[in-house]
Amino acid sequence: MLKKKPKKAAGVEEYVLINGIHQYLFHSGTTNENPVLLFLHGGPGSAASLFAHAFQDKWEELFTVIHWDQRGTGKTLTRNPKSYPTLDVLLEDLLEIVHYLKSRYHKQKIVLLGHSWGSVLGSLFIKRHPEEVAYYIGVGQVINKRASERLIYAKVKEAIVQANDQGALNKLKALGDYPGEQFDTQWLKKSLQLRKLQRKYHLTMKSNISPLKTLLTSPLFQLSDLSALIKGNKANKELMAFLGGFDLNTYPAEYQIPLYYIVGEQDWQTPAALTQDYVQSINAPEKKLYTIPNAGHMTMIDQPALFLSILRDIKNRQEEEAPGIDRPSPHL
Repeated sequence: MLKKKPKKAAGVEEYVLINGIHQYLFHSGTTNENPVLLFLHGGPGSAASLFAHAFQDKWEELFTVIHWDQRGTGKTLTRNPKSYPTLDVLLEDLLEIVHYLKSRYHKQKIVLLGHSWGSVLGSLFIKRHPEEVAYYIGVGQVINKRASERLIYAKVKEAIVQANDQGALNKLKALGDYPGEQFDTQWLKKSLQLRKLQRKYHLTMKSNISPLKTLLTSPLFQLSDLSALIKGNKANKELMAFLGGFDLNTYPAEYQIPLYYIVGEQDWQTPAALTQDYVQSINAPEKKLYTIPNAGHMTMIDQPALFLSILRDIKNRQEEEAPGIDRPSPHL
């Protein structure tokens, strides 16, 4: 466990009793004077803690960064193999974790960064509990899952037709009316086939980093993590169904805290165009959209230096300027 008020917060792993079960947190930073940033990982079921070493070293100069393996994911799933999440339970978990971090680091509020599925969880949380969060950063923000899948399908089809790849086109046509109306196991199988075609036409990650190599070289890695990764789909079946029908546009467009969105220009997992439209439609004390060129869904890994410059700009805006005041973006 962490001491009551440590001078450093780098590289600390712990299990904390949260909402009835022990859940995994990984803390890293250079000084506790920095804001606390809680990273909400994607999936659902894909822990980011094992990939932190690949992208966040410099983040720790700006924030104390906390990774949480959500219920049904990673090391939390390994410790609690029969505890599967629902949306309401995850939001309860998140509230307890935020309270724990505020107490541990003596903060009035924390920063939330939601990536992919984590952006769904984060967006719903700040609507319920804006008083807990200083500001929100959405990365690979999920806006409308069904609309995203339709745009992805259209982009893949465009690439296949341009390449005159009849074999790939036949595979695409075999998916039928994609994504369809039901987000079930059949849809999941079809989506995996579409993702294979995405990779073939380089419509996924832009970096040269191997996800498997990054996972295996993580200082946090244990063999049980591979088992948890495999079990993650089953454990998060209910959340996957919710994600399939998720549309952020159906929720009120009013927010009470500053919002910042970071999109990869070549993100064909959560297409940037949907986030651009959404940001224009919402009201918040401050809102800003950052677009990173030559980056896909994993923007922080695809373009780490540009991503860091954006985090620095966001932090500076919060520390040096009053809400609502706009200024030019950093050069990208």
